[in-house]
Amino acid sequence: MSESAQERTERATPKRRSDARKRGQVARSREIGAAAVVGAAALTAMMAGSRFTAAAELQMRQLLSLDASALLHPEAMPGLFGQACMQALLLCAPVFAACVCAALLAPMLLGGWNFSVQALQPDFSRLNPLSGLGRMFSGHGAVELLKGLVKLAWIGGVAALYLWQRRESMAALSSEPTAQGIADGASLALGMLGWLAMALVAVAAIDAPYQLWSHAKRLRMSKQEIRDEMKQSDGRPEVKGRLRRMQMEASKRRMMEKVPGADVVVTNPTHYAVALKYSGEGMRAPRVVAKGAGEIAATIRDLARQHNIPLVSAPPLARALYRGVQLDQEIPATLYSAVARILTYVYQLRAWRGGTRPPAEPVIEGVPGGEPDPE
Repeated sequence: MSESAQERTERATPKRRSDARKRGQVARSREIGAAAVVGAAALTAMMAGSRFTAAAELQMRQLLSLDASALLHPEAMPGLFGQACMQALLLCAPVFAACVCAALLAPMLLGGWNFSVQALQPDFSRLNPLSGLGRMFSGHGAVELLKGLVKLAWIGGVAALYLWQRRESMAALSSEPTAQGIADGASLALGMLGWLAMALVAVAAIDAPYQLWSHAKRLRMSKQEIRDEMKQSDGRPEVKGRLRRMQMEASKRRMMEKVPGADVVVTNPTHYAVALKYSGEGMRAPRVVAKGAGEIAATIRDLARQHNIPLVSAPPLARALYRGVQLDQEIPATLYSAVARILTYVYQLRAWRGGTRPPAEPVIEGVPGGEPDPE
């Protein structure tokens, strides 16, 4: 039985979060963008200062003054109007540029940069009016409506408070000289813009954590979904077991290929078999090239007999080598003495021609780590 959405109590896995980003589903707060745009406009205008005010005064004088020649040539009016619009655009260009940059960079503050090709693909399900009504009357839609009403009341309240506190200054603008009136009007407008920016920052500070929590909640998973994802990521158990067996067989084949090049095989004599190789060039100490127990040990012994590799029965040393030394690893210093006696015997055996008594096989006892296996 499938688990319902109400049972999605587990945090999203890294794979689910990554898949969501590929689909364009990241935490976003529109309030951060609004605050950034208004704040950038206010900051840019304030940085321009008197230069911006002087340019605005000059342009306003030009617009309010009427050239007598224009009355005689009405066809010149569109050109004059276009010239005034171009001057206004150039005057406001720094503010517009700052707003565009803020609008592009603000989304990165929450969720980072994310470009999704899947999000650009058309989704015709959004054209379904029933689905649209469902989204409008859902819990998420109700929260967004409540947020909008609270935001409207908050921003409107801040603007009304600012205008109420500046009501006398606003009323005095009409009686001031033109230059002073323009400067004071610009100052009031910039003040209003700054107050609105601070109000929007407060809204964004509340909305951003909510959007992070809401996004994490939408990505929550049920325990069954986590189990299914683990199966898809790790593969089916039988396939994993087969791959593990294939890897072990390949490792065993590589190990067996090194037995013919060994100098000696130390045996238990039946339970363990460890093949050792020593070369004065590039080796500080003898190295274990193959080892095994049970059937693998029997295979090592058979290969050693086929290639005339000496088999030396030294149970304590065989146990110590099998337990304490990994493949292709040099033996530890604690085993130098015992292995040296084995190699000395091997070299004597190679030098023996059969005319005299063969060298006696060494007796190895008291090897660290060579205790018998517990029953």
